[in-house]
Amino acid sequence: MNFRYLPALLAALWVAVCPVLAPAAPAEPLRVKAAVLHEPLPPAPPEEPAEPQTPEEETAEEDGAFTMVLSFTGDMLLASGHGQRAAGNFLDYAARQEPTYFLQNVKPIFDEDDFTVVNLETVLTDRRLPPREKTTDPAFWFRSGTKNTAILTSSGVEAVSLANNHTGDYGAGGYKDTVKAVTEAGLQYGDNTHPLYLEKNGFRVAVICNGLWNEGQAASIVRRLQAAEAESDFQIVFYHGGKEGVHTPEAWKVRASRRLVDAGADLVLGNHPHVLQPREVYKDREIVYSLGNFCYGGSRYPKNRTLIYRLTLTVKDGALVSAASELIPCYVYTGKVNNYCPAPITDEEQAQRVLDFMDGRIKSPY
Repeated sequence: MNFRYLPALLAALWVAVCPVLAPAAPAEPLRVKAAVLHEPLPPAPPEEPAEPQTPEEETAEEDGAFTMVLSFTGDMLLASGHGQRAAGNFLDYAARQEPTYFLQNVKPIFDEDDFTVVNLETVLTDRRLPPREKTTDPAFWFRSGTKNTAILTSSGVEAVSLANNHTGDYGAGGYKDTVKAVTEAGLQYGDNTHPLYLEKNGFRVAVICNGLWNEGQAASIVRRLQAAEAESDFQIVFYHGGKEGVHTPEAWKVRASRRLVDAGADLVLGNHPHVLQPREVYKDREIVYSLGNFCYGGSRYPKNRTLIYRLTLTVKDGALVSAASELIPCYVYTGKVNNYCPAPITDEEQAQRVLDFMDGRIKSPY
């Protein structure tokens, strides 16, 4: 073999074979359009397992709707005259019972709502303050230790109205102590100058707490109501006033309550008479003239019918869809004399009497 041509031969073979052995150039990347994917890709697993949703929660999320449930009661007087303990009075029970005793029968109702609002007609102070002078006859002064806020917080109450005629029984000092006691206990409060706002999922309810002692006072409530409209989606007036011990509201109170609806109130609830007074629907808005007493330490023998007013608001996409109310008839006490332990009325006939009275079908709830 003539080796003189071997280098040239090897060079020719390298040129012919090299393209075959060399790696191929990278291909154009594959582009898949999302529109052709018939099923979405599975989501990445969460870091921690999520709580399973109930069907109600799934539905609410899907349609953007939810409910906001509020309960209201009348007078909660968690005290005794001049803060003195005597056999069988409220402070005697408070010394012997756990805080959960007093509202044990209604706690399940309060626990299942979003907010429970009560009229707290009590000075809460641990100081020995002098009572303020009163010109009424008879006159009463009520106070209690600040520890009794636990009666409310242990039983599902979230907010109180202090707009009544007894939170000032021990002057400015007693009122200041009361505000401090409820706020330190985690309770929200409203009074004659301080609106109460309750909020869920961005939907805001204003509760305007105020005294209503004469027809002219409605004008100041209207101003507060109009100011609250800019800060809330639903407005409730929760007032304190009227004649005590009568089941029929005075004509001036009817006119004042209707004026509040004319000014934009979505609901008007009254208290102070210490007994129930009927409700009415005025211009598609509900007015309850008196919720009566509830847990009431002011008497051993108060009138023994009351109720819980329950409001259910349905909200969708931030707007109110509907508002529905329910009246839950209750006893103020369940013993032969006041044991300061209100309870729902389970006797159907007695419960129906309360409902019939509230709707004006009979003259007495008893």
